[in-house]
Amino acid sequence: MPRMNMLQAINNALDIAMAEDEKVLCFGEDVGVFGGVFRATSHLQEKYGRNRCFNTPLVEQGIIGFANGLAAQGSVPVAEIQFADYIFPAFDQIVNETAKFRFRSGDLFNVGGLTIRAPYGGGISGGLYHSQSPEAYFAHTPGLKVVVPRNPYQAKGLLLSAIRDPDPVVFFEPKRLYRASVGEVPEEDYQLPIGEAEVTKEGSDITVLGWGAQMEVIDKAVELAEKAGISCEVIDLRSILPWDEDTVVESVLKTGRLLITHEAPRTGGFAGEIAATIQERCFLYLESPIERVTGLDTPFPLTLEKEYLPDHLKIFEAIKASVAF
Repeated sequence: MPRMNMLQAINNALDIAMAEDEKVLCFGEDVGVFGGVFRATSHLQEKYGRNRCFNTPLVEQGIIGFANGLAAQGSVPVAEIQFADYIFPAFDQIVNETAKFRFRSGDLFNVGGLTIRAPYGGGISGGLYHSQSPEAYFAHTPGLKVVVPRNPYQAKGLLLSAIRDPDPVVFFEPKRLYRASVGEVPEEDYQLPIGEAEVTKEGSDITVLGWGAQMEVIDKAVELAEKAGISCEVIDLRSILPWDEDTVVESVLKTGRLLITHEAPRTGGFAGEIAATIQERCFLYLESPIERVTGLDTPFPLTLEKEYLPDHLKIFEAIKASVAF
């Protein structure tokens, strides 16, 4: 089985999808000959031609409006937003058009074939306009699916599922893992289920939950916790919308404790939604308050990026506090 980094896995998924279905189109800012700012679409224009992989003007609202039109007419567009921070000019198109197309027509028409790819998150010293994690904004929007992979294997399987899903999918790619995360990835076509969390490690004292790049951070924290005699169950949520309540509930009923971590700011972050749901369903089984280890309620800083990010030491301290409560 070949080893790929996350960028190679994403490129491989796009290649497979385009080879299988001529209706699959890739477009965005600089995705053509240049292959995208991170090279995720390298050689796709060379292989499939300018009609199927092409550059767009630098106008995000136009990219998604164009993608909505293509999807409504039966194409399978994969639109790239160069950085997730740039997705906000397209917010109206995504939440008012993409998410509501099927609903407003009574299923006479839809844009279910649309996938929106966007590199997101911190860790590359990108400053406030290239480091944000906006998943919670879209989790508030019925009609969308929101997916975040944690490694190359997940990225390929989840992206192929997103492209073939009957609903529009916002696919956030943790850019600090693009070249840093390397692993075995099957060359053949495969899909991973959207909406199902994965228990990556079983334990008995506390459930530690995250997604995307935070999963590597969690693993480091859990390693410290295990050395301190604390048994951690680790869950990768994978899908923010829909999110797998039942898997998390089953785990918390066993461990009695829950810690959630994400890069996005604490206030209004998706950890709050998870915490509210788990206390509703597991209240009498909780041994301590649900912990949140998140980014800070400030704009994403440049020089203080390491202080801002919820690292493994912050998570380890929260694990100890929860168990000792």
